[in-house]
Amino acid sequence: MDAVKVVTGAGPVGWTVASQLAASGQRVRVLTRSGSGPEHELVERRRVDASQPDALTAAMAGADAVFHCIHGSTYSAEAWRHELPGAERAVLRAAGEAGAVVVFPESLYSYSRPGAVMTEDGPRRAGTGKRGVRTELLAARAASPTPTVSVVASDFFGPRVRNAHAGERMVPLILQGRRAAVIARADVPHSFTYIADLAAAMIAAAASPQWWDSVLHAPTLPALTQRELATAFASAAGLPAPKVAAIPAWVLRAAGLFSAELRDVAETLYQFQHPFVMDSTASQGRLGLAPTPLDTAAKETVEWWRGQA
Repeated sequence: MDAVKVVTGAGPVGWTVASQLAASGQRVRVLTRSGSGPEHELVERRRVDASQPDALTAAMAGADAVFHCIHGSTYSAEAWRHELPGAERAVLRAAGEAGAVVVFPESLYSYSRPGAVMTEDGPRRAGTGKRGVRTELLAARAASPTPTVSVVASDFFGPRVRNAHAGERMVPLILQGRRAAVIARADVPHSFTYIADLAAAMIAAAASPQWWDSVLHAPTLPALTQRELATAFASAAGLPAPKVAAIPAWVLRAAGLFSAELRDVAETLYQFQHPFVMDSTASQGRLGLAPTPLDTAAKETVEWWRGQA
């Protein structure tokens, strides 16, 4: 029988990866604490804590690829540092014993020159807060004897993407005819990655041994402003151009004095105060992929959100 593909986590990335794999006829085993995941005849859902080595070893039997899509319980450096390194070590160890490659979704947080266009060979040496945690995770993967691929995406959007700048903070408000509040500046170029393109790149990377032990970029459209992305959603919904208001950076910083959640958001304000642009051209050539056209991605996103209502 064909080897199984293991997906840890059933958030928006894990769910999308598992769905694409099953749709292509591959057997998938989704590991979550709750036993959740897509319902499909080729998807097996198991209740497994990815931080428990013994359980992981058994769950990865017969796997040739593992897609590790688990994130921290909260959006904070403390939670990430406490939870993520140990879970990744356990997954890498179990995958190595199974003879599987591990593919990770990754962010742009570790890039130490975000003011320049970020490419696959750019420096990734950010050293503080959540950015520093991502740098350390990438270094640990590079040092592991288990083959890995980290597929970098910028802020993503699309079906099942809720807690995101272009998720519940934007799309449902536009569909309701309400004003969308965006971070810092509404008209600064910012890269956004369609989640289906991230999943497709992760799957292609797992099947491309020549690109293992490297960092790739998910296919990503040319940078848009937050206003332009909001307008694309409105257009896809057949609505007039939306009202967009920017929350000034100083307001978020001041609020962060009283809210740990907003303090963590303020840590990455640089991404929305200045151009924040990634280039995926090289990885698109390596993987033979291209980003989904904006009108198609926006339409699929809007249709999913309307289904939630």
